[in-house]
Amino acid sequence: MFRPRVEGAENIPGTGPVILAGNHLTFIDSMILPLVTNRPVFFIGKDEYVTGKGLKGRLMAWFFTGVGMIPVDRDGGRGGVAALMTGRRILDDGKVFGIYPEGTRSPDGRLYRGRTGIARLTLMTGAPVVPFAMIGTDKLQPGGKGLPRPGKVTVRFGEAMEFSRYEGMDRDRYVLRAVTDSVMAEVMRLSGQEYVDMYATKAKAA
Repeated sequence: MFRPRVEGAENIPGTGPVILAGNHLTFIDSMILPLVTNRPVFFIGKDEYVTGKGLKGRLMAWFFTGVGMIPVDRDGGRGGVAALMTGRRILDDGKVFGIYPEGTRSPDGRLYRGRTGIARLTLMTGAPVVPFAMIGTDKLQPGGKGLPRPGKVTVRFGEAMEFSRYEGMDRDRYVLRAVTDSVMAEVMRLSGQEYVDMYATKAKAA
C-alpha cells in the first residue's frame, strides 16, 4: 500500500540493543517502521489504545500490541519516568526500541527540538542510536487522522551513533542536551526538514 523505499537499513545492528530515533510526521510512522526492519521494533504508546471497550477496543488492543507497542500512562505525573524505564527495560533485554525525540507529531512538517530522554537511554544502557527519517508519510495521512491513502514513502537510516565517551554522565544536563542535539542534527540531515529550536508541544499550544 505504501510502497516504501528503504535506504541504509544495513546500518541497524543485527543483534544487541539498538535505539531507532527519528522524526514523527503522522500516525502511520509507527506502522511503517517495523515493516522495513529485519528486527522487531518496540514503541511506547498511550495506554488508552489498548483499554477500549467492546469489539473495537479489543481489535485496537490486538493491533497495537501486534505492531510492538507497549502501553504506558504518559499523562500521569510520573509518565515520563515510566516511559524512560520501559525503554530501558526493552534495551536491557537486547531489543530494538523506537523513539521519536520530538515527543509528538510535528504540527507543520518541520523538525522540532528533541527531548533529552533519548540521551539518557543511550547513556544508561550503552545502546547505539541509529537515526532515521520518514519522508512523505504526512502526504499519505495529513494531520495524522483518517485512513491513509496509497502512495510512496521513503525510510532513510543513518549510521549508528555511539556515545560511550559520556559514560556515567546521564544526569549532566549539558551532556544530555549535546547528545540529543547531535542525534537531531542527523535526523535533520536525513530528512531534509527545516529545524525549529523549540518543542513541538509548545508550537501546538501557541
